[in-house]
Amino acid sequence: MGAFTFIPLWVLQDLVILGLGLAALVFIVRREEHPESIILELFAFCFLYAAVYENFATLQKWYGYGRSILMVFNVPFTVPLVEYLVVYSTLRLLERARAPVWPRPFVAGLSGMLFDFSLDPVALRQIFATAEGTTGRWTWYPGAADAQIYAEPVYNFTGWILLCGYAAVFLLLGRAWHRRSGYRKGLGLAYPFLAMVASLLVLVSPLSRFLLWLWPFMDKGSSAEWIMFAVLGLAGLAAVGASVRGARGRGEGRGEAASPSAGRTVGGRMFARARAEWLAVLVLAGLPLFNLALCLGGKQWEVLWLVALGAVLEAGLAALLLSRSFDVR
Repeated sequence: MGAFTFIPLWVLQDLVILGLGLAALVFIVRREEHPESIILELFAFCFLYAAVYENFATLQKWYGYGRSILMVFNVPFTVPLVEYLVVYSTLRLLERARAPVWPRPFVAGLSGMLFDFSLDPVALRQIFATAEGTTGRWTWYPGAADAQIYAEPVYNFTGWILLCGYAAVFLLLGRAWHRRSGYRKGLGLAYPFLAMVASLLVLVSPLSRFLLWLWPFMDKGSSAEWIMFAVLGLAGLAAVGASVRGARGRGEGRGEAASPSAGRTVGGRMFARARAEWLAVLVLAGLPLFNLALCLGGKQWEVLWLVALGAVLEAGLAALLLSRSFDVR
């Protein structure tokens, strides 16, 4: 940890994400039936899950961060915050689409990876002279044998699938437990913390090593990184298909006519749904497009195609899930 250096571009990015965090609190209070539990999810995700793991990674010298407005030891608070916003927004849209529960963690993981395509390549190239020396907003220290995409280890993209997917699994289990209890207040206050501790334990378990590198059969730096990147990515795409098919099947039984948006044009219904779920639109479409604008402004031509691909696919996923929503409230 070191002194804060005022880098206008980094401050702008921090303020955008912190602003979205405040907007998320407003959205949760106004739109969630049990907002106190969801707010605790955000808190537990940031401080008991993502920030713990991210700090561990910095201590292991896997990567490092430039100083931010708000830091959780070595990690900018905006890092775990944006990770939760992606998970929450994706699960929220899947819930509104009435998608089956089982594919939701896979979709959340895929959403995290697509978002990361638009985020990390840009952050790695935002290099400035700071009080800690010349450093990037985010800097990887990959090994010579690590499989890489533009100086970033392949397993980092796969890691986003795991980090977001594990959180989704245990948040969904906690929410189901809370629901089956008749929404007991004590359980609603407890499950977010239990879910995130469980997520962290699984994240650092041998299961993650297997899903990243096929350990113990193969290991870091081998072709297994590309294999698992492809396998988990395809699993996420398959889960999106299952979610869409499941949402369509459930909607047919209920009928669009029961929805307040019935009778509107397709465009009108989509606009109404996007307005109702404005937070997810800002997080899953607005932020990736913001990252794309930063990539263009920074003339990061080498990674432009990857950033653009991530932004388009993430926004497309959000639009697809919005198109399967059957009511607006």
